[in-house]
Amino acid sequence: MQELSSLQAKNAQEAEALRIKYLSKKGEISQLMNDFRSVPADLKKELGMRINELKNFAQEKINTLKESVGETTAAGSSSIDLTRTPYPIALGSRHPITIVKNEIVDIFSRLGFTLAEGPEVEDDWHVYSSLNFADDHPARDMQDTFFVESHPDIILRSHTSSVQSRVMEKTQPPIRILCPGRVYRNEAVSARAHCFFHQIEGLYVDKNVSFTDLKQVLLLFAQELFGPDTKIRLRPSYFPFTEPSAEMDVSCTICGGKGCSMCKGSGWLEILGCGMVDPAVLEANGIDSSIYTGYAFGMGIERITNLKYQVKDLRMFSENDVRFLDEFVSAK
Repeated sequence: MQELSSLQAKNAQEAEALRIKYLSKKGEISQLMNDFRSVPADLKKELGMRINELKNFAQEKINTLKESVGETTAAGSSSIDLTRTPYPIALGSRHPITIVKNEIVDIFSRLGFTLAEGPEVEDDWHVYSSLNFADDHPARDMQDTFFVESHPDIILRSHTSSVQSRVMEKTQPPIRILCPGRVYRNEAVSARAHCFFHQIEGLYVDKNVSFTDLKQVLLLFAQELFGPDTKIRLRPSYFPFTEPSAEMDVSCTICGGKGCSMCKGSGWLEILGCGMVDPAVLEANGIDSSIYTGYAFGMGIERITNLKYQVKDLRMFSENDVRFLDEFVSAK
């Protein structure tokens, strides 16, 4: 006992050496247990108790030494869980599309918009008819839309405007929603186009909503996303579901509007389409157009992501190349 009481260890290796010396199968205490067989019968009870006390005392002493020096590996490193992933542990990140989508959602959330979602497999009414698309509109052509062969009325949505239609038919104004999601179009896959991509659209319907309201909201959005010095311009355009309609450009984020290869020397980059909701769309979805007006806008998230990170090939967003995704580990 006295010898065990004076045991010392400076590190885990020394504590382990003491355990082997006294408690291993070939250790000194184990040897006593082996010699126990030759002890006279009248002494076995008392001697057996003494050996057990010695063994327990040695075990407690060595455990105390291990705790005092800290358990380490044979190489002297700090205690580790051998089942853990080896260092360095690679950090994951959000996908660049998700990063930009969340940033856009955050901006419009602060402007009072709430999120709305809908199915990707849709019917013709919500994707086209309720949004004032004519029966012979080119968007319905097989070259643009994916149809379900056994049910020609069922399609993969080609824009998230179908979510706006679903909300309007079930909700009376005021409506202020943001609709992000994946959409599908029958296009050849290339560096500049894909058969699926991501959109985010907004809708605001209430009394006395004007084009001026739309312009101000889009200006605030552009300056929040691209910087306070960003300028916008609206060019007349056409969409079946808005009248009047416009395309919105922002001053080039690369050259600051001076002209470069990114903006093809114009100083402007197109980022979204917008306009006042056509009265026919409001009426088709059960909203009285004599009382309410509204505006809508929509943009491709891949396009915005390209402007922020200068990604030259759209296919990189869906190929899951870890080398590409690692570039966004430090992004928001």
